[in-house]
Amino acid sequence: MTITTNLKQLHETDENLWLEQTIELLKQKQFNQLDLENLIQELISLGKRDLAKAKGLLRQIIIYILLLQYWQAEYEINSRHWIGELKTFRYELNNHLTTNLINKLQDDLENIYQSAVDFVKVKTDLNIFLEKCPYTLVQLLDENYLP
Repeated sequence: MTITTNLKQLHETDENLWLEQTIELLKQKQFNQLDLENLIQELISLGKRDLAKAKGLLRQIIIYILLLQYWQAEYEINSRHWIGELKTFRYELNNHLTTNLINKLQDDLENIYQSAVDFVKVKTDLNIFLEKCPYTLVQLLDENYLP
């Protein structure tokens, strides 16, 4: 594979080719040819994307747990669907997690819980939720935990 000499310019025109060539340079240990500025930005973006995905999945888990626990008027009709969604989101999140992401989710659990509560309040017109998150991260990630 021929490596383009101006990776910075390539990054602006063809990110996929830039990525392929960056990987090739890393494999060949040609670190002096790397476009470090864009590589650093891409790694930062990747970390932010992973964290946003993990937070979004955890928020969905909390939403379905809240629906199961509190929305009694819809429980009989929807509980099987909610449990199925809960299993799907847990599976996706558990397969995505790293130790670093777990720590960040733990640190932001209260904010994620509040965001989920805000959504469920609008959806259900209920206003009976606890102020602080009553669930541990371990419970939320446990594929067998139901309220």
